[in-house]
Amino acid sequence: MSKAGALDLATGLGGKIDKNDVLSAIDKYEKYHVYYGGVEEERKSNYTDMVNKYYDLVTSFYEYGWGESFHFAPRWKDESLQESIKRNQHFMALQLGLKPGQKVLDVGCGIGGPLREIARFSLTAVTGLNNNEYQIERGKADFMKMPFPDNSFDAVYAIASTCHAPDVVGCYKEIYRVLKPGQCFAANEWCMTDAFDPSNEERQKIKAEIELGNGLPDVRLTRQCLEALEQAGFEVVWEKDLAVDSPLSWYLPLDKSRFSLSNFRSTAVGRIITKYMVMALEKVGLAPKGSQRVQAFLEKAADGLAAGGKKEIMTAVYFFLARKPYLDE
Repeated sequence: MSKAGALDLATGLGGKIDKNDVLSAIDKYEKYHVYYGGVEEERKSNYTDMVNKYYDLVTSFYEYGWGESFHFAPRWKDESLQESIKRNQHFMALQLGLKPGQKVLDVGCGIGGPLREIARFSLTAVTGLNNNEYQIERGKADFMKMPFPDNSFDAVYAIASTCHAPDVVGCYKEIYRVLKPGQCFAANEWCMTDAFDPSNEERQKIKAEIELGNGLPDVRLTRQCLEALEQAGFEVVWEKDLAVDSPLSWYLPLDKSRFSLSNFRSTAVGRIITKYMVMALEKVGLAPKGSQRVQAFLEKAADGLAAGGKKEIMTAVYFFLARKPYLDE
């Protein structure tokens, strides 16, 4: 998996947003969030604008620090981050039982890293769906209103994407509609766990940092995902928080107390270097005004994710496999 360089980071900042409008886009994006006085309903009712602004602003940072696949994975000892991500994608394909030639849908495909890996691994035809034009340019559509006929796909998967949906039941219903009867939908979801206490101020702050830094209208509980699947018509085959018995924690790449040469850019030292590099790029005009603020809210996200993972109140590797029953079942 290739990573973008400093020039790619600078020129990509802001995505499809005009470089002169990046600062005002950041202002509007931040105001959606609790951290800056925003409310959940506002984020949900304007989710298309919010999520698009988010990915226009952060995609180049993601590529610079993470590569082509923007997600976490459970990790074995002596396994690199990139190896764990690739293994997680193969796990998804195997759980779906993908066979050569099948039509598969990737809901929220980002810049296509998982899509390409899963297609190569399973020899399937994978269609990517994403509502962010900047990421796709390099099927733009809203996964709340998919442009596909009923019963179109042999399998559907979503990796850290449907957490952006403002209405998870509506999102799962759309997936149910385009999936063929008897076939499966698998996902890695970002969720709060049952250990999350909404009355705890410190934990509410962690949740708010995660929402701000990751373009999320809300972070649901794991049980809310299961309830939504059943309301959409699915049968849950199995589900598990893959963080529970993972030898290495999913949030380790963001843990400032750890150092890794293989994932240097996401370490504490790497993040400090990125901070001052972005400051310099913005000062000389190579990066648009406001770039430092994007880097700052991504820092908040990283800290929130690491804190949520350590306290076991949040997981970025909640997995489920669900089946669409036949009509006569």
